[in-house]
Amino acid sequence: MSIAALKNYPASIRCNDKGVAPTNRVTLNTGAILPVMAVLGGEAIQGDGVYRLSKTDQGIRAEKTLTNGLRVLKQFVLESNYLLTATIRLENSGSQPLTVPAHELAIGTATALGAHDDPSRLGIYWYDGKDKKKVDEAWFANRGFACMPSSPRTEYLAGNNNVVWGEVHSQFFTLAVIPREPASGIHVLHTNILSQTNAPQAASAGAAPVPFGLQTTLDYPSAVLAPGQAIERQYTIYAGPKEYKRLAALGASMKNNLDTIMDYDGFFGWFAQLLLSSMNGLNRLGFNYALAIIVITIIIKLLFWPLTNASTKSMKRMAALQPQMKALQEKYKDDPAKMNRKLMEFMKENRVSPLGGCLPMVLQIPVFFGFFRMIQSAIELRGAQFLWACDLSKPDTIFMMPGLNFPVNPLPLIMGATMLWQARLTPPSPGMDPLQQKIMKYMPLMFLFILYKFSSGLTLYWTVQNLLTIAQMKLTKTKSAPGQPAVAAPVGLPPKKRK
Repeated sequence: MSIAALKNYPASIRCNDKGVAPTNRVTLNTGAILPVMAVLGGEAIQGDGVYRLSKTDQGIRAEKTLTNGLRVLKQFVLESNYLLTATIRLENSGSQPLTVPAHELAIGTATALGAHDDPSRLGIYWYDGKDKKKVDEAWFANRGFACMPSSPRTEYLAGNNNVVWGEVHSQFFTLAVIPREPASGIHVLHTNILSQTNAPQAASAGAAPVPFGLQTTLDYPSAVLAPGQAIERQYTIYAGPKEYKRLAALGASMKNNLDTIMDYDGFFGWFAQLLLSSMNGLNRLGFNYALAIIVITIIIKLLFWPLTNASTKSMKRMAALQPQMKALQEKYKDDPAKMNRKLMEFMKENRVSPLGGCLPMVLQIPVFFGFFRMIQSAIELRGAQFLWACDLSKPDTIFMMPGLNFPVNPLPLIMGATMLWQARLTPPSPGMDPLQQKIMKYMPLMFLFILYKFSSGLTLYWTVQNLLTIAQMKLTKTKSAPGQPAVAAPVGLPPKKRK
């Protein structure tokens, strides 16, 4: 099998596309030198690489007999749900014992779908029955830190291992090979690939095509076959979208944790699964995916509303207590232990806590990282539109600045503006000097720089989150304005006289 074409998915997303054109379909293993299930291992098992093809009742057969008497037979049967089964048979058709050398079987090559795909999302996973192992573009790039020397890697080899399954993937699609009996190792090469069909269009858009792929094979040891003896191995191949529900069902039926391809394992992965299920549930109720993200953000904000509201009030109260706290610090500056004790007594008496402003933020970190992981890998967002954004899985670029080749992405700019607005409304933390306050107010510009080229789905979530926080802060300020609670005098200091 050279490539796998997915008729329901367009290779490149265009606004207002109607259906998927036959010339614009996603293909897996695109540009790869090796076809899927190619047998490698030298002349004694490869021969000239030419097979005789024939059609069977259920699929396709490819066979050949080498000069040493080794007969190689491959059979492919197409199934449903992006599955096909493959059988590889190595048979000694001669009259003498035959040594089959150590050999490899190609899983496929991880390649980008087009010039605008993110090459950093290319990678391979394999599972040894206990843990999932990972090798990606960053591992091969081996980028050094600052001035530390480094050199790119070209090969990854994991021998003498129990390989239950191996796969190659891009951001949203995977090609996984699941042997009935585990392989003995896995081998990955950073290789050049053939030119892509959409390279001319990419060049005209000012982006260079991705020139490499991660070629992956399963390893098998040598064996001696008596006359008429054969080795027969069976495989299930999944060539399709990285769709959590589908992969989870397949992994459960085969008991091999295939759904870990989605990277939804670990602590943050649980939140990603929950958020993805919620988003798909809202979509089934009639919400498009952009509205689903907005609704989920509102629901999350409502769940955290009481805690955030209490935090905002605590921060305002802490700001009001700053003069008295500074007076305590000045009075007991020569005795730090006593100063800390007096400050704690003072804050306890006034029912405030220095951690009050941090707690809601800490509790929302798992939700944010879960949202980040979900949006980065949810194929449901690929091609989902929102206002001017044609694809929520990509930045919402509306045009490139002439002469600079720099994208103009409105959503991150709006997000940055809301973050600056929110920072100006946030009361300063206790004890923070004026310089630190200014730095904190302009800290959002750093996040704007980091997230500028992230997916528009993520910046949409963050923008809505910021707007809801601003609304809550305004509402809290309005409610607390008519009557501020009394502030107790610091312990050890006389109360201020009322005028």
